[in-house]
Amino acid sequence: MRIAGSTSANETLLALDNVSVSFPIYHGGSRSLKKSLLFRGSGGQLASDANQRISVEALRNVTLNIEAGDRVALIGSNGAGKTTLLRVMAGIYEPVAGVIRTQGRISPMFDISLGIDGEVSGYDNIRLRGLILGLTAQQVEERIADIVEFTELGDYLDIPVRTYSSGMMTRLTFAVATCFAPEILLMDEWIVAGDAGFLAKAQHRIESFVESANVLVLASHSPEICKRWCNKAIWMDKGQVRAIGPVDDMIEAYTFDKEIV
Repeated sequence: MRIAGSTSANETLLALDNVSVSFPIYHGGSRSLKKSLLFRGSGGQLASDANQRISVEALRNVTLNIEAGDRVALIGSNGAGKTTLLRVMAGIYEPVAGVIRTQGRISPMFDISLGIDGEVSGYDNIRLRGLILGLTAQQVEERIADIVEFTELGDYLDIPVRTYSSGMMTRLTFAVATCFAPEILLMDEWIVAGDAGFLAKAQHRIESFVESANVLVLASHSPEICKRWCNKAIWMDKGQVRAIGPVDDMIEAYTFDKEIV
């Protein structure tokens, strides 16, 4: 269940109460499949119902509170549940149990090229992507001049984006994705964009973008990035919250745990 409210100062902006997420594996009732999955390993836990249908419990009984001003790193091994947790926060996955409460607009930065139509112009794609991000048509128009200047694409914005190089496409999608001030920003790894000549410019923009967010939740395997941008960390392990605390303490504990395993 998801409950939305209005934003107010000094309040919890994002809360999960005993949230669980599971994914059924259809036609997966055989013992051989179960043994195969167990052998390969799974970030979540395997379970089966009365009909021996297998499911993966990707999140189990996750409870946490994120307040205004929090900068939270999600740490843990591959398959620990970090991306699933982000997608639950974003409303992409619906929990099978528990309650999610949000105050403020959620801005997920998982795929900055989402919504790009190769058959229409750069200008049209700016408008399409802006609407997908939750901006109004007027807000998009107010930002177009800034986006155009930042991309440095000039007349190319008048032609279909299928003619763009990968570098040009990155400039376009990155400029649109970072053209507003987010309230609750969700990131699955740090955004890196563009060629060497564009990288410094892009880095400055993403830093300003992140700093403008009221809340940041960042899943990353980079301890350096987590320590630089976050003040707290949530250590995920097999779909559960193992610990929550100051980012330096959590990274130290997680690193030590990996070394002794």
